[in-house]
Amino acid sequence: MGKKIIVKQSKEQAIFSMIVGLIFVIIGITIAIPNFGLFGIFWTLIAFLIFGSSVYNVINKRGLPSWSAEIEDNIELNEDFETKLRKLNRLKEDGLITEEEFQIKREEIMKAKW
Repeated sequence: MGKKIIVKQSKEQAIFSMIVGLIFVIIGITIAIPNFGLFGIFWTLIAFLIFGSSVYNVINKRGLPSWSAEIEDNIELNEDFETKLRKLNRLKEDGLITEEEFQIKREEIMKAKW
């Protein structure tokens, strides 16, 4: 099972969105609905959704995510090319791998996409 990362608005962004949403709701109720009918209702509903989601983000610690991603636990960390070669060289210098093992692994690293 992976780990889920969630990104949401900052509290300041949510407060700003809440204020703008409230202004649009007021405009919708007082101007858009009386003058534009169905469009005014649509306008006001969208403004109310903006206002409501922003209020939820302000009062709830988790809030509504802007986006989320699932990361698998078994993903190998991507090391850069230079780091891999330096680690491999250190293993050879410390006598933990033979020259033949070093050459084989070095070829694998060199052939890998970097």
